[in-house]
Amino acid sequence: MIKATQLILAFAILVIIHEFGHFLFARLFGVKVEKFYIFFDPWTELFKWKPKKYVGGLGRHKNISDHPELTKEQQLEYERKCEEEESNQPENKKKKSFWGNTEYGIGWLPLGGYCKIAGMIDESMDTEQMKKPPQSWEFRSKPAWQRLLIMIAGVLFNFLLAILIYAGIVYATGEKYVPFEEAKLGMAYSGEAKKIGFQDGDIPLYADGEKLLNPNEARMKMIQASTVKVLRNGRDTVDIAIPESFIFALDHEAKSDTATIAFMTYRIPTKITQVMPGEGAAKAGIETGDVVIAIDSVKTPSLDRFLSTLQGHEKETVNLTVVRGNEAKNDTLVIPVALSENSKMGVGLEVDPSAFYNSKEIKYSLLQSVPKGISMGTDRLTSYAQSMKLVFTKEGAKSVGGFGSIGAIFPEKWDWIAFWNIAAFLSVALAFMNILPIPALDGGHVLFLIYEVVTRRKPSEKFLEYAQMVGMSLLIILLIYANGMDIVRLFK
Repeated sequence: MIKATQLILAFAILVIIHEFGHFLFARLFGVKVEKFYIFFDPWTELFKWKPKKYVGGLGRHKNISDHPELTKEQQLEYERKCEEEESNQPENKKKKSFWGNTEYGIGWLPLGGYCKIAGMIDESMDTEQMKKPPQSWEFRSKPAWQRLLIMIAGVLFNFLLAILIYAGIVYATGEKYVPFEEAKLGMAYSGEAKKIGFQDGDIPLYADGEKLLNPNEARMKMIQASTVKVLRNGRDTVDIAIPESFIFALDHEAKSDTATIAFMTYRIPTKITQVMPGEGAAKAGIETGDVVIAIDSVKTPSLDRFLSTLQGHEKETVNLTVVRGNEAKNDTLVIPVALSENSKMGVGLEVDPSAFYNSKEIKYSLLQSVPKGISMGTDRLTSYAQSMKLVFTKEGAKSVGGFGSIGAIFPEKWDWIAFWNIAAFLSVALAFMNILPIPALDGGHVLFLIYEVVTRRKPSEKFLEYAQMVGMSLLIILLIYANGMDIVRLFK
């Protein structure tokens, strides 16, 4: 339920910002926006409101205009006549309302949202309006450059939103991480990473020649690179070739029940931070601060090795070799500990790398957070664009997901920082997807407008109608396929 709530909230925010971009530029250029809706409203709507005109929902409305006895259809016709009369008046006598001539509403189908811009062939497929003579306040009557800016505005606002969110996050939290070179034990790698040549202890240095500094950003760069250079055994540099299918292998691994590492993680000592009273560790005499270095005769120099070695010892007694004390004086003890049926002993473990290694912490002022937000937004957009080419491979087609897959990336517990991080990424993804040159998407309209600007020939309205229908059909098919793959994966 929490995941679904986060998904709907994030989706609503992104839709509002995207459509507001179209709305704002349309109104700045004097184009009427007939509807502004969050989510789609086929057949009916949950709520609708037109300032000083009417309010309602579920197919009903109550007039709040100067003519409350009019039906909605009569009200709309009355408004059209008023607009036509106004358009014929001298410019200095026209009454203009930035917000008042639009119906605002919430649909019941949470698959997106839309602005119904007058005089434009869009998802509303209002062909009857297009048969009437063009009006000065319609989209089709405006210069091509204005129409182009109106169509680009939604994508632009989504990208600006992502930058704003990233800037806000770094301003509020800053950045704290352990540089790779400070991780003396190196990194631990998942099974799929080891298959292509990574070894536990490797320290990442470069991805396609680019130095890897911030581990938070390095993972995706490494996954998308052709070659990653690592430092091995503290002295040798090794080049590891990254196959295109690697990202899919990691995705499958992460979804398995046995995965303990997502690609890579810091190798850190196994330090006890808490001992639960009455459990096996407490009864055996394990103390807070103890560092485990071996289980029976198997050395466990790092937490990942400790956890993997511990598996398979359900209801057994194992001998833990621990180091107790400080750097000035410490003792090495061997302590027998009885495990539970889940190979648990009742301890808490330190998982923060900065508890063992020197970390780097950066605080950003308000002015500094803006360029950092731009950098993060650009990096996410570049990474997303690079990964899109993989969708057209066999593995990529199998990995396509719908709303279930998107919802799964939100955390089980509400975390505002995580929520905004994911929302920012989805905003970048939405911007990129919408600018693709597919009819029915913003990119399709942009493509036709660029054609018009270059050739000085406007595509016929009949052609635009057919292109819109083809594009909408493709999007519906993709939507069904993506969500169908979510359902298929549920039964695997």
